[in-house]
Amino acid sequence: MRVRRAVASDVDFIIATENLASHRRFIGQWSVERHLDLMQSKASRYVLAEDEDGAALGFAILMELDNRHGNVLLQRLAVAVPERGVGRWLLARVVELVFAETLAHRLHLNVFADNDRAIHVYQTSGFTQEARLREARLRADGSRCDSLIFSMLRHEWPRAASSATT
Repeated sequence: MRVRRAVASDVDFIIATENLASHRRFIGQWSVERHLDLMQSKASRYVLAEDEDGAALGFAILMELDNRHGNVLLQRLAVAVPERGVGRWLLARVVELVFAETLAHRLHLNVFADNDRAIHVYQTSGFTQEARLREARLRADGSRCDSLIFSMLRHEWPRAASSATT
């Protein structure tokens, strides 16, 4: 597997992945226009995971790369076929990208409180839960859910990176 910067021709895969039935409860669905606009922004970066043949496996969206406090947001991470280790692998590459290629001090994310699979991956990948925001997230069906905030600080990255390889 490898990662690369996603480009406009990857948007169809990104939208199809966002719209998978297994993801719709936990992942927002954005328009083609919104994705294309964000891809052009210097404050965001789209990352695509692909196999050795170039087939797309998953994606991540980083935002707030221009945050003056050094806080980068992992807006979204999704894979086309869950439970094959691609998400964990992609998360490790995204963390490495953030701390090796930017001046970020803190990488943070929000996750639906009932997204047990994602929470487990974040916790076992070195992220720390910082807060629970009660009924802060509105789902597409109009229901509300608590949101959890997780983060990793730059100085925690080496420890998280070494545990990810063992």
